[in-house]
This record gives sequence, C-alpha cells and structure tokens, in this order.
Amino acid sequence: MAVLPIRIMGDPVLHAPAAEVSEITDEIRTLVADMYETMDVAPGVGLAAPQVGVALRIYVYTYVDDEDRPWRGEIINPVLWMTPPEPGSPDPDEESEGCLSFPGERFPLRRSDRVMVTGIDLEGSPVRIEVDGWRARIMQHEFDHLNGILYIDRLSDGDWKTVQKIARKRGWARGGASWMPGVDDLEG
Repeated sequence: MAVLPIRIMGDPVLHAPAAEVSEITDEIRTLVADMYETMDVAPGVGLAAPQVGVALRIYVYTYVDDEDRPWRGEIINPVLWMTPPEPGSPDPDEESEGCLSFPGERFPLRRSDRVMVTGIDLEGSPVRIEVDGWRARIMQHEFDHLNGILYIDRLSDGDWKTVQKIARKRGWARGGASWMPGVDDLEG
C-alpha cells in the first residue's frame, strides 16, 4: 500500500465527471488499498478516486460514531438517492464539513439527512447502504466528487468569496496543486 498525493481544488480532474469502472482488476484493488491508506494518513472520513488523480467512480469511507461503532467500506460505480435537504440556513456547529481537496478549512453546508447508495464492492458484489446523519453527509460529499463537484461549489455566496480568497492566497486555484498526507504541513 502507498500514500498518494491528494489533488487540491484547482486540479481539472476534480471538476469533471468520473468514468464508470468496467472491470475490477488488480490495478483497481491496488488503487482502493492505496486510497484507504491515504484517507487514514490524511486523516479523512472519505476519499474519492478523482482526489488522487484517478477519474474513476470509486470512493472509500470510514467513520466511528459516538458509540465507537466503526463503519468502513468502498463503493464502485455508486448511485445515490436522497430526500431533499430541509430548507433554511445550515447550522455552523452541526453542519460544517471539510474536504481533503480544500484542506484545513470547514464551512457550513446543508445536506440531506438520509440517503441510499447502491453500487458494487471490490468482489463485484452488490452494495446497498441506507444511512442518515453524518454517514449520509459522507456519502453525498464523496458522490459529489465523482460528478466533478467539490463541497465548496455548493457554499453560500459569502462563504464562496472566502474560499476564493483562501485559494488565491495559497495558490490552490491553479491546476496541478496537491499535498502529501503525512508529509506536508498544511497548518502554516
């Protein structure tokens, strides 16, 4: 397993729909193993293949809830169904999220509280996940990546302006920017 560089917001691979996986090969299995390693080192709760420069419809996820129940897996060629989000402004304390492709920042974003995702796993077996709360947020966030959407693309105008200032200051608006989990210090 290897830790892979994570692409930052300006990279074109993050802004285009990813292709379906036509066959689960050893290369796909290695990619998924590397994605788990990268997600864990980052650390993150999800990672989509476009974030590591691979334009395929794959993501991995991990989450431990308040009762220490682990939840971890991968989904290949996912399809997402969701109820519409509740109307209103997001609660900055309860509904803020971050992204490994816009590292070190968090912004409030209203998401659907319940989703269902179907797809296949690394064995080619069908996967069906019905979740709510933070797990639903993770599924929506990673699914967006497969469609060329970053969570920052969904922010309010005021937060979007803040994102643009941060991106210009850090040089993230241009293509080719990336960071290496476990190596790069993004705090300074």
